[in-house]
Amino acid sequence: MPIYDFQCTACGYQQELMRKVSAPAVEACPQCQQQTFSKQVSAPNFQLTGSGWYATDFKNNQSAKSSSSSESASAGDAAKCSPGCACH
Repeated sequence: MPIYDFQCTACGYQQELMRKVSAPAVEACPQCQQQTFSKQVSAPNFQLTGSGWYATDFKNNQSAKSSSSSESASAGDAAKCSPGCACH
């Protein structure tokens, strides 16, 4: 079950609650009993690590671009050499 941040707009009381996604909305503030207790937008508290889809599909995307550009640069250098050149 996800944990949500809630805050009362009347008294400012804040609380984290573990709620099912399908659970009805919590509207009554536990502190002042007003119907102004609402869910806040907050950043997730997890990080993607390991060798899963994130690392293979997105994380190394820049290194693939840089290696292909270095290969095309060396091919361009080979075109500048004379036919009997021993540098390549």
